Amino acid sequence: MSFIKVLNADDKKIAIKLNGVSLQYANALRRICLNGVPVFAIDTVDIIENSSVIADEDITHRLGMIPLKTELSRFVESDSRVMFALDSGDTQSPRTITSAELSSNDEVVKPISDKIPIAYLAPGQRIRVEAYARLGRGTEHAKWNSANISVLTDTDKDDEHVLTVETTGALKPEEIVLTGIDELAKRLEDFKENLGNLKEE
Repeated sequence: MSFIKVLNADDKKIAIKLNGVSLQYANALRRICLNGVPVFAIDTVDIIENSSVIADEDITHRLGMIPLKTELSRFVESDSRVMFALDSGDTQSPRTITSAELSSNDEVVKPISDKIPIAYLAPGQRIRVEAYARLGRGTEHAKWNSANISVLTDTDKDDEHVLTVETTGALKPEEIVLTGIDELAKRLEDFKENLGNLKEE
């Protein structure tokens, strides 16, 4: 008999005890929690104006690495798209452009913080972009990782492990674990079905 017990949890991290769960399943869950749970990230950027010293590619990369709050229940992974816009305006004095100036057309999918730096502009410089975010998984690119860390440690008992997951902020830690469990169950069911089809052939 297996069971899961929450040892401790807060807004950033959760630690759960997996009892009666074999190492291979526990490790599969660990990997899924790290990079197998879908979250939003900016994937396409249209540079309308960039008179800063930062290359267009660097701005695109910086925008892509900003963690975005995600609400999985409202979106289908194959058809998800949220638009963002940023316009620094005409800069009169040196200043840093931050994620606070990145506006979203969705009330939930937004940067997890207003204080993430994007670019430093000198007087007379301007950045204006349109960007599009979609759901993705960390197996495709690290910007879609749902967790910063996902670590499995053994206890002194057989088939007992402690899974610690720290969120990027896109999802609550418990959402990552619960979605990870559902994803693992789905993958196992798909594997069993494919195995059954092979046997029939």
